[in-house]
Amino acid sequence: MNDTPANPPQPENAFAALRRFTRKRPTNAEQCELCSAELGPVHPHLLETEHRQVLCSCEPCAILFSSNEAAHYRRIPRETRRLNDFSISDGQWESLMIPINLAFFYREQASGKTVAMYPSPAGATESLLTLEAWQEIAAQNAAVQQMQPDVEALLVNRMGSSREYFVAPIDECFRLVGMIRLHWKGLSGGAEVWKHIQSFFDELRSRSVGRREAMRA
Repeated sequence: MNDTPANPPQPENAFAALRRFTRKRPTNAEQCELCSAELGPVHPHLLETEHRQVLCSCEPCAILFSSNEAAHYRRIPRETRRLNDFSISDGQWESLMIPINLAFFYREQASGKTVAMYPSPAGATESLLTLEAWQEIAAQNAAVQQMQPDVEALLVNRMGSSREYFVAPIDECFRLVGMIRLHWKGLSGGAEVWKHIQSFFDELRSRSVGRREAMRA
């Protein structure tokens, strides 16, 4: 009696086996949101200007949007500058009518207007600026006038006894907003959120490039 099966199994195609062996396994690494390339822990960010969404990017994709201010995507710079001699009086700050002493300001390329945002338990909240009050502050500080539209912001920390002013990448400002929203508890925020805010500014301060406002407009 012949025990050989009618249709014996065929050896696996060598090329199919090789493809299966070399196929990339899923990883938890972030991917470029434009081309899906795998990203390292430190990578560029892009701003999608219409909806103000921050996207992770690989370096080649980021280079495409490094110098075109009219593009749909804008590369977000990495450098943070601490403004050691920023000029603003308590009266000028109060004239901006921002309900807390933590806010950031950026200029929209499309509209040309300056937008003021402050963190809240619900996320970033826009505050309406009086044009005259902001123009007075901008006229005193060349760094404000030189900020890149959309992707750089004046980040102000006047919490407690602090008087700190930074030109910061817009993604850092959004990171602060998200951190506050995540850790806020109850009416006052709770001790945990204030520790995170302190750590955020400690980190920002440690990697900031100091700058003095020697030039005034």
